[in-house]
Amino acid sequence: MIGVADSPKSLDLRPDEHLADHPADHLTDQLDRDARLAAELVRDAGQLALRMMAAGLTVSTKTDVSDLVSDADKAAEAMVVERLGAERPADGIIGEEGAAAPGERTWVIDPVDGTYNFVSGLPAWCSALALTGTSGRPADVDPATADRMMDEALLLGAVYQATTDELWLGGPERGTTCNGLPVAPIPDAPLEALSVVTWLHPGRLSDATLREPILGAVAGAASLRVLGSGSVELAGVAAGRLGVWLHADTLIWDWLPGAALVRGAGGVTDVVEHLGHRFFIAGPPTAVAQVRDAVLAVRV
Repeated sequence: MIGVADSPKSLDLRPDEHLADHPADHLTDQLDRDARLAAELVRDAGQLALRMMAAGLTVSTKTDVSDLVSDADKAAEAMVVERLGAERPADGIIGEEGAAAPGERTWVIDPVDGTYNFVSGLPAWCSALALTGTSGRPADVDPATADRMMDEALLLGAVYQATTDELWLGGPERGTTCNGLPVAPIPDAPLEALSVVTWLHPGRLSDATLREPILGAVAGAASLRVLGSGSVELAGVAAGRLGVWLHADTLIWDWLPGAALVRGAGGVTDVVEHLGHRFFIAGPPTAVAQVRDAVLAVRV
């Protein structure tokens, strides 16, 4: 059940009634407008994907049989890119399906997160979007460093799960809402009282440098969940439906939208580099620290 939080400030989705009276209000007003735009875009993308699924999808593989892309993924990303180009021409974009352009800030797009679930008729998929205050991936900066810079400058995230008609919106300084209602702050809790939600590709199970840190963390949890959509899972953490999130070598479009929601709900996030991998963790402070320690304790 979604509770109502007393703080921090939630995002107002009503139309703009006036411009800021003082220059100091400019950034807040801008982020409010960005949040409204993000909410519109993920809802429109999710509804487009839902309509295309009902009409019949064309599906192809990318890297392997479980890494799928549909014509709905491509159409939804193209729609978001076109709208951002018209409404935020100074901003850059990075999209899962290949869209890329530099800009003053960067919008990160995942038009359909959980495509395997989507094409299989399972409900755990969404459209997701994040806005970060950095200029994306400059040519003179390595991708891992650029991704870390975008994470540190994260402004807001939006996630729309069309199958449940839930629209999540929030950010580190903005609070997190679901369908316009503030979620209750994430209560601190130890790992042993919580579920862990994770994922590991079957083809990577033989890699002990990935498998053992994840198993070490999962062993201390109350339960294990695998939903197959990073942003749906992270929205669940923000809502208190899931305990703590642990994935490895996560791509930014699978991380930033939901990480913004978790931070906006009072949770914490961490990225741990260990054994040649990057482990992404989100949830209550105590549990996140315990997962971090469990990951770092593994030697293979």
